[in-house]
Amino acid sequence: MTVTVRVPAKVNVQLAVGAARPDGFHDLANVFLAVGLYDEITATPAEELRITCEGPDADQVPLDHSNLAARAAIELARRYGRTPDVHIHIAKDIPVAGGMAGGSADGAGALLACDALWGTGATREELLEICAELGSDVPFSLVGGAALGTGRGEKLTALEVGGTFYWVFALADGGLSTPAVFREFDRLTEGTEVPEPVASPELLDALAKGDVHALAASLVNDLQPAALSLRPSLADTLDAGTAAGALGALVSGSGPTTAFLCESAEAAEKVAEALRASGTCRAARVAQGAAVGATVV
Repeated sequence: MTVTVRVPAKVNVQLAVGAARPDGFHDLANVFLAVGLYDEITATPAEELRITCEGPDADQVPLDHSNLAARAAIELARRYGRTPDVHIHIAKDIPVAGGMAGGSADGAGALLACDALWGTGATREELLEICAELGSDVPFSLVGGAALGTGRGEKLTALEVGGTFYWVFALADGGLSTPAVFREFDRLTEGTEVPEPVASPELLDALAKGDVHALAASLVNDLQPAALSLRPSLADTLDAGTAAGALGALVSGSGPTTAFLCESAEAAEKVAEALRASGTCRAARVAQGAAVGATVV
C-alpha cells in the first residue's frame, strides 16, 4: 500500500512582524493564501525511515532526519507507539528555500500520508498540534485556503476568499535563510518602536470580496526591507514585474521569491513572460489561489 498527498505552496499577502520575543521568535500577523504550485509526498512501508526527493533543486533538499517530512513521521510514530518505518518520497514543484513554505508543505504532507498509511486515527486537532511543533508555517500547509496566522504564525483563523487571485512567482538564484532575514529585520529596526502586528482590515475585506485591486493596494511584508538589504537585486525583479503590468508586488515571506498579483490569467502570463525576458530572475511561475490544503490523492 502507498499513500500520496498533494500539498500547496503559500504566499503571504500580509506579513506584519512584531519585535523579537524573549524566546527569539517574533509575534506575527501573517495572512496566508495557498496557491496552486504543489509538492506530492508518497509514503510506502519500509524496513526503516528513508527520504528521497526528485524535481527542481531536489539536490538542495536534506534527506536526513532534519527534513520536516522525516520529523513529521518520527513524531506521529512516537505518539502512537510505533516505529517510523516508512519510505517518504518527495516530488518537488514548490521552489526550494524560496519563501513559499515548500519544506513546511512536505512536513504537512508526510504527516497526512503517514497518518493514512498507518491508520492512526489522529484527530485534525492532533495533526495541527504536531504541525505547530514542526514549524510556524506547517499548520497552514495542512489546512490551505486562506488563514490569519498569529503567535509565531502557527495559530490559525480561517479567512473567507471571495474570488480567484492570479499570481506570478519569480524565482531567484539561491535561497535566503529565514533566520538571517529575521536577524536583519532586528538590525534594521533596532532602537525603533516596533508596533504590535495586526491584520489589515482593508486586506481582509479585499480577500473576502475577491477584490484584486484592493488586495493589490494592501499587500505588505514587514520582512521585505530585510530581504532587500540582504539581496538588493530583488528590487530589480519587483520593478520588472510592476513595469510589466502587475497590480501589486512583494517579496514572498522571507524571500527570495517575489510575488506579483495580476488582474487575470492572461495578465499573469504576460507578466511571467516579461519577467523571464528581464534577466532579473531564473524562472517565473504562474499560479492561482486560494488552493485547498494537504489532500490525499
